Amino acid sequence: VNLDPAVAKVPYSPNIDIRETVQYKEVMKQYNLGPNGGILTALNLFATRFGQVMGFIDKRADEVKYCYVDTPGQIEVFTWSASGQIITETFASSYPTVLVYVVDTPRTVNSPTTFMSNMMYACSIMYKSQLPFIIAFNKVEVTSHETATRWMTDFDAFQEAINQDKSYMSTFTRSMSLVLDEFYKNIRTVGVSAATGLGIDKFYEAVESAAKEYEEVFIPMMEKKRKLAAERKAEKERREIAKIKKEMQDSKGLKAMNHEDEEEEDGEGGNYKRVPKRMPDGGIHL
Repeated sequence: VNLDPAVAKVPYSPNIDIRETVQYKEVMKQYNLGPNGGILTALNLFATRFGQVMGFIDKRADEVKYCYVDTPGQIEVFTWSASGQIITETFASSYPTVLVYVVDTPRTVNSPTTFMSNMMYACSIMYKSQLPFIIAFNKVEVTSHETATRWMTDFDAFQEAINQDKSYMSTFTRSMSLVLDEFYKNIRTVGVSAATGLGIDKFYEAVESAAKEYEEVFIPMMEKKRKLAAERKAEKERREIAKIKKEMQDSKGLKAMNHEDEEEEDGEGGNYKRVPKRMPDGGIHL
């Protein structure tokens, strides 16, 4: 499934392609948007028909083992948008869902700052989605990912690399390395090559492990959330019913007032006069 409406070419033949449904350039033109705004709006429009996408996937569910969803490269457009959340949660509520964050290894291991930026992105995505997560270091046929994994497990090695960076970002990067220490302990990492297939077996092992986590951790968590949501809804309905009963009880015994004054004959030549009407409870209606 390709969800990137702005990509010119993909190195695979998608079964479902957002570009066949939403014309990205037309969206930009019609709504007077820039590139990111066009992608976001295209995703929003596509999300309104995502039920049909799930229908196609459901039909093939018994025939295929994996369904790959290629999201836009602009992380904030998908991860932090309503449409991205809707699509992610729709998948997660139907099938074991695993998020894979792909890292450009050559660029990452050559710069501690770039490495830290990737880790912060990965951390934010994982905690936003709360789904099983894998970091895939791509292009390992060019540069090994061992340096990146060592930085994740050896604090001193990363500090040594930061000390060689004299930019103003080095201080911030050093501080964040302490914050992300717990994140590193609970994350799956694997080195792969999309070009040669190197490490693909380990990647699928990580996927199977993450799918098991989905069954053991995510499903119970979702059930707990649904139960809490149902309890909150029931409590809200209970309070509303109690409020209505109280209002009915407070108004009990009051009768609708007749706003028509009574007319009585004054006994003088058949003339009539208007007099205050006494209510059944002894009150007077003027």
